[in-house]
Amino acid sequence: MRALIMATMCLVLAIVAPARAADRLDPEPRIAVISAYEPEWVALKAAVNDAKSHQVNGVEFVTGTLGGRKVVLFLCGISMVNASMTTQMVLDRFDITGIVISGIAGGVDPALRVGDVVAVARWGQYLEAAFARETDGRFQPPPWMKTPYANHGMIFPLDVNVRSAKGGAEKRFWFDADPGMLAAAGQIGAIELKRCAADNACLSHAPRFVVGGNGVSGQAFVDNAAFRQYVFGTFQAQLLDMESAAVAMVAYANGVPFIAFRSLSDLAGGGEGANELRTFFRLASDNSATVVQRFLTLWTPPR
Repeated sequence: MRALIMATMCLVLAIVAPARAADRLDPEPRIAVISAYEPEWVALKAAVNDAKSHQVNGVEFVTGTLGGRKVVLFLCGISMVNASMTTQMVLDRFDITGIVISGIAGGVDPALRVGDVVAVARWGQYLEAAFARETDGRFQPPPWMKTPYANHGMIFPLDVNVRSAKGGAEKRFWFDADPGMLAAAGQIGAIELKRCAADNACLSHAPRFVVGGNGVSGQAFVDNAAFRQYVFGTFQAQLLDMESAAVAMVAYANGVPFIAFRSLSDLAGGGEGANELRTFFRLASDNSATVVQRFLTLWTPPR
C-alpha cells in the first residue's frame, strides 16, 4: 500500500510540476524593474542589453541585462490597481529576486524641487480612507471606526489589512523599503542629473538625489496646494504618486525585497502657475532612470 501511495504521489508531482514550470516565462532569477508611465519605461527599455519580449494579458515583459544585472522590465500602468495586478503577475511568471520602481512623482516636501530623485524609505496608502458625513458643521466618522490620522475635510485615512507570507492578517500603514536596497542606494552619492528637458526647458537649480523619508500613494492625481500641505503635515511625506505603495504591499505580502526611486516632475499644486508635469516629465523620468541604473550596479540580490 505504501508503495502504491508513493507511486501515486510521484505521478501527481510529475503532472503538476511541468504545469507550474510552464507558467514561468523565463528560468533566470531576475530583478523586476517597474515603471507606470510610458516615458519612464522608454528611458530604461532603451538601455537593456540582450532584450527579449514576453506578452501576458496585454502586458509586455522585457528580459535582458541592465546595470550588469539580469532584469525583467515592464510598464505596470498608472493606478494602484494596475500596479498591484501586474506586480503579482511578474512574481507569478518570473523568478524575482527584488523589485525596483523607476518613475516620476509629485513633490510634497517644500525642501524638494522638480528634478530631484528620492529613494523613499517607506510607503503608505494615504487614500485608503473613510469619507465621513457632516454633522453640525463637522465631519464625523462612525463612532465605532478607528481613525488614527488627521483628516482633511471628510477624508479620514485608515490603516490597511494585509495578509502575507508570514501568515495571518495584520493592519498597518507603512511598508518599508528593503534595508539592504536602501543601504545600496545610500552608496550612490553624488550623481549628475539633467537640468534641461528635450525642448530646452531648463531648471534654475541642479537636481539632487536624496535617500530616505516617506512616500504616499493613492488613486488621485494631486494638484492642490492645500491638500499638498495636509499630506506633508500629516505623513511627513517627501512625495506622492499613484502606484508605489501598492507595489510595496504586494512585495511585502510575497516576502520580496522592494525599493522605489521617484523623481519630481511637479510639485502637486505647490508650484507657481500651471502644473509642471507636462514640461518636466521626461526630464524627471530620465533622472530616475539614471539613478536606478547606478543602483543596479551596487545592489546584489540575496540569491
